[in-house]
Amino acid sequence: MFITSLEEMESIVANSKRLAWDGWDVIHATPKANAMLTPTGRFIRGAWNAVTTFPLTEQGWKIPKSLMR
Repeated sequence: MFITSLEEMESIVANSKRLAWDGWDVIHATPKANAMLTPTGRFIRGAWNAVTTFPLTEQGWKIPKSLMR
């Protein structure tokens, strides 16, 4: 699902513990012990996380419905 409104995307990120901003992109971080060995691994808030990036495109942010709760 595409989110085209910045206000709507800000609300979704604010209401989720696993979503965060990375510039204009949104990231979804999942704690994983072996994330340090993966190309998408990042050390966030004292733990290794597997990170999925949802970049801003001309259509907006393409976010899975499961993350919009």
